[in-house]
Amino acid sequence: MYKIFFRLVFKRLDPEQAHHLAFRWIRLAARVPVLRTFLAAALAPRHKELRTEALGLRMHGPFGLAAGFDKNAVGIDGMAMLGFDHVEIGTVTGEPQPGNPKQRLFRLVKDRALINRMGFNNDGSLRVAARLASRTPVFKPVVGVNIGKTKAVPEEEAVADYVKSAERLAPYADYLVVNVSSPNTPGLRNLQATQALRPLLSAVREAADRTVSARRVPLLVKIAPDLADEDVDAVADLAVELGLDGIIATNTTIARDGLGLKSGPALVKEAGGLSGAPLKERSLEVLRRLYARVGDRITLVGVGGIENAEDAWQRILAGATLVQGYSAFIYEGPFWGRSIHKGLAARLATSPYATLADAVGADVRKTA
Repeated sequence: MYKIFFRLVFKRLDPEQAHHLAFRWIRLAARVPVLRTFLAAALAPRHKELRTEALGLRMHGPFGLAAGFDKNAVGIDGMAMLGFDHVEIGTVTGEPQPGNPKQRLFRLVKDRALINRMGFNNDGSLRVAARLASRTPVFKPVVGVNIGKTKAVPEEEAVADYVKSAERLAPYADYLVVNVSSPNTPGLRNLQATQALRPLLSAVREAADRTVSARRVPLLVKIAPDLADEDVDAVADLAVELGLDGIIATNTTIARDGLGLKSGPALVKEAGGLSGAPLKERSLEVLRRLYARVGDRITLVGVGGIENAEDAWQRILAGATLVQGYSAFIYEGPFWGRSIHKGLAARLATSPYATLADAVGADVRKTA
């Protein structure tokens, strides 16, 4: 039914306009008590065997919404209603910004992919923090907060910009993510180099600890799939050295060649980050490499090209304790979370592993 609706309605709309329309409907549904209860029962049934502990947090399952969908923390309950066990909001920057000029979001339907050059359009950390502070949750998913650099801030002042966001948002975050891997903010990916990343992560860690003394706010870094293998290793080593809580692998890619893209050349050549199915193989490679390097010392989050339960299961076997999705949600619709959970429960039941935690990294350990 959803695929027919997508073809007849959403596909005819500008992708960003369709996003805002769909998200508005989700938020409205989550505000109606009887309706949201019915939808949550239908779309987010619980599977006890999928209960997950990660980052010192307990979740109903391992499947979450990647950053980018709910940039301003306006629809957390709605996304939990649709079956996401954790919701990562953002990317949020120190100051509000409109993002890049429109059109800045493109569907590659034949490739089940998206290209975006949104440019961190968001309300800024002060307004998002106020929104989180005033939130009265109906559902209680784990809420991650993804922070990035304000475009107008020069690279040499990036640390202070991230610290400002961390100080404002850490009190309301179940975990924090430092995003240094979006291709749509000039110079941002330069911060992935360890000589720049070390002081940045250290400063954000200190800011979170200084602001929130009653608990430790887990800190993760999100990396690009375009890093060379030796740079992936360097980030992994740095994460262990600094006592980081996790790594999210991966963000969107600027690559186009070698991905077998079927969409028209003009569309494929649009600038921005490519997400969705074509990213699947490289994201899985990066995840495997990270787990081989860090093992169980830090939490790995697999994202990029996850379309179905089998994809999520393969990420878990490759070392991911948590998995996230976004692009496939556009193509699969509201029953996507239910399908992922049901499929994961079925795969665990027929696997040799007693718990989901036992399956994490199992394929990598076999080849070690």
